[in-house]
Amino acid sequence: MRSATTVEISQSRSQTIDFVLEAERLGLDVCWVAEAWGSDAPSVLGYLAARTDGLTLGSGVIQIGTRTPVAIAQAALTLADLSDGRFLLGLGASGPQVISGLHGVPFDRPLRRMRETVGVIRQVFAGDKVSYQGQTVTIPADDSTRPMRLSMAPNPDIPIYLASLSPKMLELTGAIADGWLGTSFVPEGAGAYFDHLDAGLASAGRVRADLDVCQGAEIAVFDDEDDMVRHIAGRKGELAFSLGGMGSASTNFYNAAYARQGWADVAAEVRARWQEGDRIGAAALITDDMVLATTLIGTREMVRRRLQVWQDAGVDTVRMYPAGETVGARLDNLAIGLEMIAEVGANVSTQ
Repeated sequence: MRSATTVEISQSRSQTIDFVLEAERLGLDVCWVAEAWGSDAPSVLGYLAARTDGLTLGSGVIQIGTRTPVAIAQAALTLADLSDGRFLLGLGASGPQVISGLHGVPFDRPLRRMRETVGVIRQVFAGDKVSYQGQTVTIPADDSTRPMRLSMAPNPDIPIYLASLSPKMLELTGAIADGWLGTSFVPEGAGAYFDHLDAGLASAGRVRADLDVCQGAEIAVFDDEDDMVRHIAGRKGELAFSLGGMGSASTNFYNAAYARQGWADVAAEVRARWQEGDRIGAAALITDDMVLATTLIGTREMVRRRLQVWQDAGVDTVRMYPAGETVGARLDNLAIGLEMIAEVGANVSTQ
């Protein structure tokens, strides 16, 4: 397995940079830069490309509704050049609250938009004149203009990763992407994801080995079990927010993902209570198992066993979100995770 983490420039730019540079020194393979409703990803990635030497950098993720497909491709080509080829393009549809509520762009036909956006991006990467007649993308926009190609050098080898949770978007990921950026993943219920990914792969004549399965989760390693129990309790409010407050009143991909993996009743109740304003009641419904099943939280032995389960389930790259109130604490959790990933990989190579 490869190792990865995700960062976002929030209140302290210097702390984020210090974290990334030390993570590279520790041997991290990939650093993904988030966007969400905070800092934009390409600006941060350009800065990190100049400050790092061997670390692979990825957009995790650029939200397709906020930019034209060609603008995304321009940024990707630029970042791949600035980093000497150390760039992965991660894309996501986001959700109605961010796309419509923040950016004022209609959140419509996300599946079709993703397919057509990737189609245009691949034309640009190949150095072709861009000509695309789709349902959400039309280039050129009218008959008064002609197709153009970028003046930049082509680079068809930039890998494209899709962040997906819904069955149809997972199937599209398998059909057209080089990697999958997953979350809310329960390895014991991996079929809720892999059945759809594999269907997409098969439709394109591909196999699982053609797709980098990059799965993300918080990592928090404890020597004291009481500290672990307190941390799990603190995580319940955050999970309740994901299940109840993310998305819109009609669309919550995280809630649907948990529902497909065995928690349909509790996920529905959490969402209902959250939307009623009962945040404490929503968090009280979250069980320890719901937190532990989708994270790398626990004692050293618990996390080591969990990583083995992840690898056995088919995860290729572990994308860690290290817990900690300080940069040092986050780096401590990351270092332990890197050590354990290396151990799990060594166990496989000797079997």
